[in-house]
Amino acid sequence: MGQTAMNVILPDIPRFYTALAEWLACILCILEMKRRIKGWKLIAISAAALVLQAVFLTMTKGLDDFWWILCMAAAVGLMYLFLFLCCEAHPRDIGYYCVRAFVTAELAASLEWQIECYFYYAVDWRNPVFGIFLLVVIYALVFAGAWLLYRRTETKEGGLNVTSKELTACIIIGLAVFLMSNLGFVSIQTPFTSHQRAEIFNVRTLIDLGGAAILYAYHIQRIDLRTRMELENVQNILHNQYMQYQQSQEAVDMINFKYHDLKHHIMALKAEESDNKRKEYLEKMEEELQTYEAQNKTGNQVLDTLLTSKNLVCMKNHISMTSVVDGSPFGFMDVMDICSIFGNALDNAIECEKKISDPEKRLIHVSAFTQKNFLIIRFENYYEGSLTFREQLPVTTKKEPEFHGYGLKSLRYTVRKYGGEVDVSTQDNWFHLKILIPLEIPL
Repeated sequence: MGQTAMNVILPDIPRFYTALAEWLACILCILEMKRRIKGWKLIAISAAALVLQAVFLTMTKGLDDFWWILCMAAAVGLMYLFLFLCCEAHPRDIGYYCVRAFVTAELAASLEWQIECYFYYAVDWRNPVFGIFLLVVIYALVFAGAWLLYRRTETKEGGLNVTSKELTACIIIGLAVFLMSNLGFVSIQTPFTSHQRAEIFNVRTLIDLGGAAILYAYHIQRIDLRTRMELENVQNILHNQYMQYQQSQEAVDMINFKYHDLKHHIMALKAEESDNKRKEYLEKMEEELQTYEAQNKTGNQVLDTLLTSKNLVCMKNHISMTSVVDGSPFGFMDVMDICSIFGNALDNAIECEKKISDPEKRLIHVSAFTQKNFLIIRFENYYEGSLTFREQLPVTTKKEPEFHGYGLKSLRYTVRKYGGEVDVSTQDNWFHLKILIPLEIPL
């Protein structure tokens, strides 16, 4: 009887089972993303989303062919709306999570219903309580497995930063999985349709499983590629900052050479009888002295060079830069790391000040000191307009942001090498970048 029973037309998955699976898959994604709502408000919206999803799928039961596909598309739209209301993320990231949630839900619902139908028809075990038990167990296993797999790929920075191409590829995978796994239920007049529903159940579950595996593999691959790309960009920035330091050292050496030459200018000035030429000499000497005043004496040669070179850039762009830096505690840091921290922070500050039209508002303050066995570095600069933050760092305003904004990421990467942390804040049009690094040896 069992073999014959499995050849009969088996019922479709109950719509509530599908709605519950889609809702649980969305909850799984919400737990991974940064939430815009919390507490009772999150619980209320989640409960309303489950009710809406269940009512919609139940009311649209019986639709066939094209209308059924539109119904499922609307169900995915409700899933996206649920994620959008609960999570603070880019629309592309939400779309990426939505596709993943839909494929996972399809797998859970298909697997559970196939196993339940097996016991119901093949084994002839028709116990409603057992059906509920099976629903709980299968859903728990599927979603717990998905949670454990994707949790391993979470980053401390948060946010997937999905590009348009990556989202398109993800949608294509999800759409292909859905169409191939459900084609036999849309119409019996296709080359891919079997007249034995048990076979369709097997195909659907296996395709959903393969689709979930493909999406996970794609997710791992894009995370790996993005990590390698960011690491390469960070390494390039570190190298460029070090090269800037070497060039700056040559410039400072030239300034020192010019300073020592001033005594020869003084001798020439004393011997000059023409008042006009003497005045030109004085103006030239004054200009060279102002250039030399840009030098900083911190007690650390690397910092002296960096601060001097950046100060020269500030003078050229009519930016007032003040610094109170004790360079003696920086001896434990690698030269390239010092270049990365100060170079990236000051480059970003200078770039910001260049956009300010009023030269009197172009202000940068730098300070570094020790307190309670911590090295504290502060960068402050005035800014105009508004700043958008993501992952606790300001979002770049340049075109093609996926290829920019690595300066502060490189800085944070360097600081964390020494067990430190970076804090960014704004107040009254002042941008504050604070760095805290523990000192291994108390001063």
